[in-house]
Amino acid sequence: MQHDIGAVFRDLHQRGNPFILANAWDLGSAKMLAALGAQAIATSSAAHAFTLGRPDGQVSRDEALEHAEAMVRAVNVPVSGDFENGYGNTPDAVAETVRLAFEAGLAGISIEDVDPATGAPYPFDEAVERFRAGAAAARALKRDFVLVARADGIMTGHYDIEEAIRRLAAFEAAGADCLYAPVPKTWADLERICKATALPVNALVVGEYAKRTRAEYAAIGAARLSLGSSLARATHRVIHDAARAMFDEGDFLPLGNSISSRIINDLLG
Repeated sequence: MQHDIGAVFRDLHQRGNPFILANAWDLGSAKMLAALGAQAIATSSAAHAFTLGRPDGQVSRDEALEHAEAMVRAVNVPVSGDFENGYGNTPDAVAETVRLAFEAGLAGISIEDVDPATGAPYPFDEAVERFRAGAAAARALKRDFVLVARADGIMTGHYDIEEAIRRLAAFEAAGADCLYAPVPKTWADLERICKATALPVNALVVGEYAKRTRAEYAAIGAARLSLGSSLARATHRVIHDAARAMFDEGDFLPLGNSISSRIINDLLG
C-alpha cells in the first residue's frame, strides 16, 4: 500500500464504479473481510457497541478511537471510522475528532448531522459550521483524509429529501469529500442525491436496499457501498436463531451449518 493511506482510500471513490466499504466489528471480522477481498474496512458504531454488550450510541470517543486504531493495525487496507456526530456538539469538537482520528491511523471518518442526545438534527447553520470545522481540520493534516458528511435526518424522519439535498449541497460547499444520506425513502430519491452533486456518494446497503445489486448502484452513479451494522446483525441473527432452536426445542441442527475452523484459521493467517 502507498504510504498515504488517505490517498489510497480517496482513489477508491469513483462515481459509477462503487467499491464495497466493509463494516467490521472486531479484529477477527476485519481480518476475515480483508482476506476475502475487501478493499477497505470501516468501523460501525452500532456493531462496535454490540461487542461491548451495549446498544448503539453508547460508545465514547476514546473507546471508538482505541477500537479504530486496533483495526488499522490488524489489516493492510484503509480503515474508515464511523464516528457518529463527531463525539461533540461544537465545531471545535468535530475538528478535534478529525485530528484524533488521523493520529489513530484512519484514512477518513464520517460525521452525522444528528445530535445523539436528542435524536434530532442540528439546525441547518449549526450543522454546516460543524462540517466546515471538520473539513478545515482535515485539510490541515499531513496526509490525505476523506471526510464524509452525513445527512441522517432523512433516515430518522426529521426531514425530507429536499432538505437532505439542501444540507448535502451545503456540506459540499463547506469542504466535505463524500456525501451520505442513509436510506432515503425511495430508490429514485437515492438517484436524485447521486445526480445532485459532483462528489462521490455513499449508499447504505440495508433492508430494501440490500435487494439491489452493485451494478444497479453503479448505474445511478454511487461511488461507495457501506454495510453499516448489517453484516454484524446478520451474524447476530445466526446466534439468535440457533439459540432459540437450542433453548426452546433442544434442536442443534443450526450448528451444523457453521463454517469450518480450518477456513477461518486460513483467513486469519
